[in-house]
Amino acid sequence: MVVDCGGTRKMNNIAENIAGILSKHAEEQFTLVAVSKTKPASDIQTAYDTGHRQFGENKVQELVEKHEQLPKDIEWHMIGHLQRNKVKYIAPFVHLIHGIDSLRLLKQVNKEGEKINRQIPCLLQVHIAKEETKFGFAADEIRQLFKDGLVEEMPFVSIKGLMGMATNTQDMEVVKSEFDGLKALYDEIGHSINLEHLSMGMSGDYPLALSCGSNMIRVGSAIFGHRNYAK
Repeated sequence: MVVDCGGTRKMNNIAENIAGILSKHAEEQFTLVAVSKTKPASDIQTAYDTGHRQFGENKVQELVEKHEQLPKDIEWHMIGHLQRNKVKYIAPFVHLIHGIDSLRLLKQVNKEGEKINRQIPCLLQVHIAKEETKFGFAADEIRQLFKDGLVEEMPFVSIKGLMGMATNTQDMEVVKSEFDGLKALYDEIGHSINLEHLSMGMSGDYPLALSCGSNMIRVGSAIFGHRNYAK
């Protein structure tokens, strides 16, 4: 008889990590998106068995494959940079697209939603970081979207909120400033449209993000452990 102590330990760790995050911040209302990119379906199933249902992937092919393999009541979040020609593959089932970073992409999502008669939930990604490699709208572009009524012209998308990724830095004052700026924009836009989600904060900075007003965090390594990108 072979006892897989390592597998059992890993399962326990995943369950404990989810429970630890939720209990540590029990006084705050937020959605925990377990970022499962590069992780096997078995790890997601372990988290699912704890009662967790919100999972995030950053590649369309991997998201589609896991959607086909795993229980259908999982709420899948597309959290990575999304190419317009790949929207059609996730349009029928995706729970929330986090990274709408251009008007062209938003129009494509609306087009794919019209084809299947589905209103697709989306977050508008705001460029809040100092890094040029990050994607997203400028704050003024977000304001203009609503001022010009462009969102109302796309009935097959549903804007649920804003998303932003802070600068990759150890200087938490920089990160806090960026989070505070996004929260201010969220509150400002919220006066004219009913927004539900402010998605900011990952494994390394989610406690700070929550303190700055985030109500949706994307946590991967703090739940599943460090990723192995080697193929």
